[in-house]
Amino acid sequence: MTALLQDIRYAFRMLMKSPSFTVIAIVTLGLGIGANTSLFSVINGVLLNPLPYPHSEQLVTVYGRAPGFDRGSIAYPNFLDWQRNNHSLSSMALFHHEDFNLTGTGEAHRVNGYMISSAFLATLGVKPILGRDFRADDDQLGAAPVAILSGGFWKHTFGASPDIIGKTIDLSGVLYTIIGVTPQEFVFNEQNPDLYTPVGQWTEPVLRDRHAVFTSGMIGRLKPGVSAQQAEADLETIAQNLAASYPDADKGIDAAVVPMKEDLTGSVQPFLIALSCAVGFLLLIACANVANLLLARSISRSREFTVRAALGASRMRMIRQLLTESILLAGLGGALGLLIAFLGTKALLGMLPATLPRTGEISLDSRVLLFTLAVSLFAGIIFGLAPAFKASRTNLLTTLKEGGRGTSGGRHRLQGIFVAAEVAMALVLLVGAGLMVRTLAALWRVNPGFNPSHAVTFSVTLPATPSTTSAQSRALMRDFDQRMRDIPGVEAVSLTLGSRPMIHPSTEAFWIEGQPKPSDLNAMNQSLFTLAEPGFQKAMGITLERGRFLSPQDNENTPVVIVIDNVFAQRYFPNQDPIGKHIHFAIFGVSAEIVGVVDHVRQWGLDADSPSAIEAQFYYSFLQLPPKLVPMVSTAVAVVLRVHGDPAAIMDSVHHSVATYAPGEAIYNVQTMSDVISHSFAARRLTMILLGIFAALALALSCVGIYGVISYLVSQQTQEIGVRMALGARRSDVLQLVLSQGSKMALIGVLVGTVLSFVLTRFMSHQLFGVSAHDPLTFVTVALVLIVVSVTACCIPALRATRIDPIVALRYE
Repeated sequence: MTALLQDIRYAFRMLMKSPSFTVIAIVTLGLGIGANTSLFSVINGVLLNPLPYPHSEQLVTVYGRAPGFDRGSIAYPNFLDWQRNNHSLSSMALFHHEDFNLTGTGEAHRVNGYMISSAFLATLGVKPILGRDFRADDDQLGAAPVAILSGGFWKHTFGASPDIIGKTIDLSGVLYTIIGVTPQEFVFNEQNPDLYTPVGQWTEPVLRDRHAVFTSGMIGRLKPGVSAQQAEADLETIAQNLAASYPDADKGIDAAVVPMKEDLTGSVQPFLIALSCAVGFLLLIACANVANLLLARSISRSREFTVRAALGASRMRMIRQLLTESILLAGLGGALGLLIAFLGTKALLGMLPATLPRTGEISLDSRVLLFTLAVSLFAGIIFGLAPAFKASRTNLLTTLKEGGRGTSGGRHRLQGIFVAAEVAMALVLLVGAGLMVRTLAALWRVNPGFNPSHAVTFSVTLPATPSTTSAQSRALMRDFDQRMRDIPGVEAVSLTLGSRPMIHPSTEAFWIEGQPKPSDLNAMNQSLFTLAEPGFQKAMGITLERGRFLSPQDNENTPVVIVIDNVFAQRYFPNQDPIGKHIHFAIFGVSAEIVGVVDHVRQWGLDADSPSAIEAQFYYSFLQLPPKLVPMVSTAVAVVLRVHGDPAAIMDSVHHSVATYAPGEAIYNVQTMSDVISHSFAARRLTMILLGIFAALALALSCVGIYGVISYLVSQQTQEIGVRMALGARRSDVLQLVLSQGSKMALIGVLVGTVLSFVLTRFMSHQLFGVSAHDPLTFVTVALVLIVVSVTACCIPALRATRIDPIVALRYE
């Protein structure tokens, strides 16, 4: 311990003797360690931490598998059968997102909620902090309406009143009795809904129709010792029995059971791992840079080491001393890195896409602090080891004779290797950033199938009640349309429901007239559908290819018509004119005539149109829905407006018009269509930004490394340059000599980096669009930029070398 304390004190004194070197080294390491720590805090919160539920490893997400959907919903009656008959899950629950209009607490506003089965909270292991959970008798048709509030909603709406239990609230015209409050920190599925109601109380017939797919999710808790694969096999057996009992509805329906954590984070894991590799390269570049600084500094201290060796210091003793200095530097860099990580994590949280799960769990916790400590120690050993071994190998006679100013070709080679490694890793990051830039440029050039400029969408509830008839609902729609058209600046308006581009998909089963009707629902063709009005084509800016779009005359008193997209036409009517053909819809229970064909809208995003087999689309008139469906769909609809000028600026007028038209209704989910497109590739944009930042830092550090090495070589070659100039060498010869040394290191780095990039970029191919992972233009451009920047970094010491006075240089000794 005495020797260790002595080494630490001596290391401090040596670092204080060279403040410029110390500051540069600490800042360089701080950037590398801070970037790594900041990103690790994201990986830790998203991928490593367990879900915030008791025994979360037992939780699974359950999906219904059907033709065209690997992970979809199932009908509510099927859920009840799966829940009742399975032997592998200790509990199973269903949830469905449902918004409500809250009135009676001031101005009406929209609250988001979940309709859940009675075992939902118990499955997650969550207990109300006030009141009680739902019971099985609450989750029944005809039971008294009851609700559970979230802790946050209870706090900001009701002031955390302890006597809230037993009070009633008005939700969309129905009085619900509050029976419980969940913990404020409880979050499910990256959402924190305001309240929960029993799904079994929902009166809509679609809930209990085994043929209808109720848009919902399912969760379960595995019994001890049961795996997700065993639970899936168990549910598949039940599904097969149901298919035998209800072939028309359940044939082809299967089960998929996925661990909840994997289901939540699986899609972002490659994205985060790619970024962690990039930031790891940045740390290695920082280490190589500091190693070069230490190597140059150790050469200037060679006389000191020689004297110590002559006085009896062993080689291992000197290595230990130099490693102590390196680890001390790394510790100071780690402390600065923690500060950078604290600020960087805050900035990163603001940049993360909304689709990234578990962002609320990202923080600098004990695991992140231990990671920072480990990275700091690793960095200290990595960048200190090679200089320490080099510095400890001293030739006593040669060094004492040269006065500590002798050169060492081996050390210069090691410095050159470090610089080449920095350039190689910088090139990898630059290539990655360049590929992402080209990807985003290609995405922006993709035609989404509609014109997003000056279009805005939002959701609204119409003033309907359970007793509202279909005729009254249609009248409400017409009235609402007219009020929107009366707003100054509105060019086109349409109510819409079903599939909205990049927002929400809905499907319908069908068969073509003249072809045999399939034996069951799941054997039928599937198509995306959009309920729309005549103004939808103009409001969305969709191109009509042939025929016509829906018109005001397509109403409840005329034959049903639809408009299909060109993918539908090419797939189901190849080499035919689909205009005038008829299609039968299973769930709607109608036959419709095709009257037009429009351009295809990219429902699933700009990059890959469909993760499933369903791409075909059709448009169905709101007013021609079967009477039994009209009241159900008209209670909460979406609206698309095309306006003159800024879409966001007109929303004040829209709010005022809705408040006048229906004082108890609310507008929510307001988005411009340009924002919808932008959000669809938010993760790629974040990857580009972060890779760009890392690449810029790597380029700067590489330039500093080249500049430092060339400057040092020039200082070591002062006498040699003076002799050359005294013997007649021109300034251009000296300039060429120095630049060739820097260019050689840069070229070797570029060659090695190109090979590395060629190998590594294939791992990010899933992030690319419209450009190959081995795109020649990106590789060549990045290599040329890196060479030019590297040569530029050599120019200052090279020009300094041309100004060396031969007389002064020859007196250097």
